Amino acid sequence: MTQLGLPGHIHACLFDLDGVVTRTAVVHAAAWKEMFDAFLRERDGEDFRPFDAASDYDEYVDGRPRADGVRTFLASRGIELPDGDPDDPPGARTVHGLGNRKNDLVLEKIRTDGVQAYDGTLRYLDGVRAQGLRTAIVSSSANCRDVLRSIGAEHYFDVRIDGVVAAERDLPGKPRPDTFLAAARDLGVEPSAAAVFEDALAGMDAGRAGRFGYVVGVDRVGQADALYAHGADVVVRDLGELGGEQ
Repeated sequence: MTQLGLPGHIHACLFDLDGVVTRTAVVHAAAWKEMFDAFLRERDGEDFRPFDAASDYDEYVDGRPRADGVRTFLASRGIELPDGDPDDPPGARTVHGLGNRKNDLVLEKIRTDGVQAYDGTLRYLDGVRAQGLRTAIVSSSANCRDVLRSIGAEHYFDVRIDGVVAAERDLPGKPRPDTFLAAARDLGVEPSAAAVFEDALAGMDAGRAGRFGYVVGVDRVGQADALYAHGADVVVRDLGELGGEQ
């Protein structure tokens, strides 16, 4: 293993955003819960079964493109809605309407509370860059660039594959590996020479499906066993545990 805690054949690092670089996973979970609980209360009355910001979030929405998260969670409750259109008004009883409401809530929470980065990840990125490895940010978020700019971290990444780029290229999101594969391709490396850094179970699945050279699970919420079960080669609570700090 290198001083970065990676196998020697790794020449590029592909990082998820929420929960790996930034402390925004909890913000997304809260927004999903607020949106789904309002929808379920309106649909089922006060006896509705609330969205669980831990188990439901991890299983059905974390790491997935927004519309896929809506569909997957609703399917778990036996609910079907029409897709609608991407510009449906927030709260419309369509997949895109609910997704747009969730996005509005996230942006509101970010404007109110700001965004914080994980210091251990930024130090690790410093080490990765110092060692000459190529880097990419791979996120389902359409707000990825704005979030990176807000924490002054855009310069850490040679390539950005986010929700905007995925839509432009018609790339399916996690748990499919296509966005990570696109990042590796843009960096000019084979998947076997790239490491994936993810906190979401869907991201672990994508890393395994894409046959990447190393998959690092970042455990922020006490789900190490699940991360291993979904394909992690190693699980850490913070990237500083891997080494590489300058």
